[in-house]
Amino acid sequence: MNSNHSTSNRVTIASLLVALGIIYGDIGTSPLYVLKAIVGEREISEILVFGGVSLIFWTLVFQTTFKYIVLTLMADNNGEGGVFSLYALVKRYGKYLVIPTILGATTLLADGIITPPISVASAIEGLTMVKGLETLPTVPIVIVILSLLFFFQRFGTQKVGSLFGPIMVVWFSLLFIMGAHEISQFPSVLKAINPYYGYELLVKYPQGFWLLGAVFLCTTGAEALYSDLGHCGIKNIRITWVFVKIALVINYVGQAAWIMHQGQQTLNGRNPFFEMMPQWFLIPGIIIATLATIIASQALISGSYTLISEAMSLNFWPRVAVRQPTEMKGQIYIPSVNTILWVGCILMILYFKSSTHMEAAYGFSITIAMMMTTYLLAFFLIYRKKWNKLLVTGILIIFGIIELSFFITNSAKIKERWMFLFFELFIFLTMYVWYYARKINNGLVHFVDLGKYISMLKELNEDDDIPKFATHLIYLTKANHRTQIEEKIIKSIFSKKPKRADVYWFLHINRTDAPYTLNYEVSELLDDKVIKVTINIGFRVQPKTEIYFKKIVQDLVAKKELNLHIRPDGSTKYNHEPDFKFVVIEKFLSVENEFSLRNGLLLNGYFYLKQLGLKDEKAFGLEKSDVVTEQVPLLYQPIQNIDLVRKEHLI
Repeated sequence: MNSNHSTSNRVTIASLLVALGIIYGDIGTSPLYVLKAIVGEREISEILVFGGVSLIFWTLVFQTTFKYIVLTLMADNNGEGGVFSLYALVKRYGKYLVIPTILGATTLLADGIITPPISVASAIEGLTMVKGLETLPTVPIVIVILSLLFFFQRFGTQKVGSLFGPIMVVWFSLLFIMGAHEISQFPSVLKAINPYYGYELLVKYPQGFWLLGAVFLCTTGAEALYSDLGHCGIKNIRITWVFVKIALVINYVGQAAWIMHQGQQTLNGRNPFFEMMPQWFLIPGIIIATLATIIASQALISGSYTLISEAMSLNFWPRVAVRQPTEMKGQIYIPSVNTILWVGCILMILYFKSSTHMEAAYGFSITIAMMMTTYLLAFFLIYRKKWNKLLVTGILIIFGIIELSFFITNSAKIKERWMFLFFELFIFLTMYVWYYARKINNGLVHFVDLGKYISMLKELNEDDDIPKFATHLIYLTKANHRTQIEEKIIKSIFSKKPKRADVYWFLHINRTDAPYTLNYEVSELLDDKVIKVTINIGFRVQPKTEIYFKKIVQDLVAKKELNLHIRPDGSTKYNHEPDFKFVVIEKFLSVENEFSLRNGLLLNGYFYLKQLGLKDEKAFGLEKSDVVTEQVPLLYQPIQNIDLVRKEHLI
């Protein structure tokens, strides 16, 4: 168990505050819009209001508490959670787990575009209840808040992050107090949690089943909760959930009490959450709500960065620039993702204009993400936890019925969010193309036994007729076996102009299923001349290959291993830097290929995406001045029949 895991699992006041600040933003701000979405403009009745609260309560019990807090958090990959961590745990147990993983990641990313605008808009719209601000245009305010939020991502959240926990304590305390005040006046409302009311709403209320689409909004943050496991640890999440769930349930029941006794037949566009507040507290309440929604948005944005970072490491996403804005472990910033999310959020608020319209489009993506997690979780429980297959099947059926019902009702929202499908399709196709094209690409890599070429490397090393290319020549290799190497690397060394060097290094970056691995292995294949190095890097670690390599060489010299300490390193009295030269071999699609339709689309899409992404030297953390890039053609399906005939000239 790594130190990160053990540290995040400690339970202290500080760790509990961190959990409240990071984990529950999305699910914690749901009371701003869930019951309002269920009631809508319908005539207020006991079956509608009590039934809605009953379904909210039991959804929180089954989906959030049982599925995520109890079961899914057990799928702990060295302290990390999320769909890619779960995939890394179970990928060897099933052939067809890639598509569910891609779907889960795609829909979770899509959530990062609609959650910030709906949350912030729900809070800011409370300003229209303040006397004199009834006609205040809220869309520009939401755009400014979201734009500032995305702009400040580049500086990291370390400084303000310490405030997240205390603010969320205030927020959940506010939820509890507001709800408890209403319940104290009408205690009979507590019977609303009786499951019979939920049953009545689904079966007896006209089109009651379709209200599940609005009910589902109360648990949308559960998937993000699992993704943030690594920041807080299982114990902290489970302990704080007790407080959070009580506050949420009390507030929902309190809203039901207010709705049933407010004296009008419909809500008429009013939000029960803000209506429960006394007029003198409205401005402070809106400020607290806005801060809570900003924190909720921040958690989803940070989660999106982590998701893409993991996708790159597991070969699901093209390599893009990743920044480390602070010294805090695990905190990253991805400019391209930040821009995509910002543009998406602004388009959402401009298109829908109000939280009420966004409620109609919200939920579809997360339902799919939850279904994919359930599918992957079944493999985890059977193969990793060794649970009885009948028991797991029973659990799968329970969640299958619940989530399929939510999916059906949320599918009805497609007409409100059809334009949103283009964004999801773009993410899905990017992951699909990148994963399967890389699989084809890797299948074409030919490995050879390095031992066969040791004598030739020794001869080249000692041949003074060949000008020296570098003192230390380093090739990046995919070969994970200590004596194997790609054929293209051998050709690079010996073809055309042979590359003479004092030491040939073959460097393999091994991505591990554990998140924060960072260690290395060294194998000497020819005394001080041919050396294989494997660096094991966790899927959440950003590779800095050149820094790692130079550190390894320094360690070997300091420990007087491999006799490197008595050999020249290429430095001179004019330049004290060692002479390192990295060779990166990049492929391009050969014109000699004749593809099937699928493979042609995959490989052409792959090389197009590769042009948009980072070059290999940047992706692997190499200095440009120390890198030589060579281009080699990728020949996958060569043209078989060429109808080319010689034409005879008549004399």
